[in-house]
Amino acid sequence: MKALIAAAALAATAVAAVPASAQISDEAAQIKIEKFAPEVDVTRLTDAQIQSLLNVIHSGGGRGDREATAQSLVRAYQ
Repeated sequence: MKALIAAAALAATAVAAVPASAQISDEAAQIKIEKFAPEVDVTRLTDAQIQSLLNVIHSGGGRGDREATAQSLVRAYQ
């Protein structure tokens, strides 16, 4: 649980540091996010929430950890 909170805090901090030019298209973001959290409706997320999820997806660590964190964040956002 502490790792989840730390990852969420890190992701939220990193959102502000990402320049607009580094953002990917909505369609590409949707595809990436749905691979890690298939139940998400990306159209209902804010730009900051999408970027937070992408930060988790692109973070280091195992795929299972990233999937669990992404799915947990999606539940928190909905």
